[in-house]
Amino acid sequence: QVQLVESGGGLVQPGGSLRLSCAASGSIFSLYRMGWYRQAPGKQRELVASISNFGNINYTNSVKGRFTISRDNAKTTVYLQMNSLKVEDTAVYYCNARKVTNPTNSYWGQGTQVTVSS
Repeated sequence: QVQLVESGGGLVQPGGSLRLSCAASGSIFSLYRMGWYRQAPGKQRELVASISNFGNINYTNSVKGRFTISRDNAKTTVYLQMNSLKVEDTAVYYCNARKVTNPTNSYWGQGTQVTVSS
C-alpha cells in the first residue's frame, strides 16, 4: 500500500506559478513511477506528467515548456512546478504512484484544486 498526500494547490492569476507536492509513504518509493494527473469539470482525467525512478520524464503536449516534474527519492516526494499558468489549467490535480513491475498496483492521492482566474 502507498499513501499519497498532495499539497500546494490554490488560486492564481493567469501567468502565475504554483508548485504542487506529493508526499508518499508506505512502500519503497523507488519502485514506483510517479505521475500527476488532472481532471477539469466535465472532462476525463488526463495525464499531465510522469517521472521514473531514473528520471525518465513524459509531459502532455499542452504543458511542455511550462510545467516541470521532479522527484526527491530521499524525501519520497514528487513535485510539479507549474509556470505560465493558463485558465485552461484549472482542474483538480491528482498524484499517482504506479508500480513499475506490476502497473495494476496504482495508487491515488486525494487531489488538490488548482484554479487559474483573474
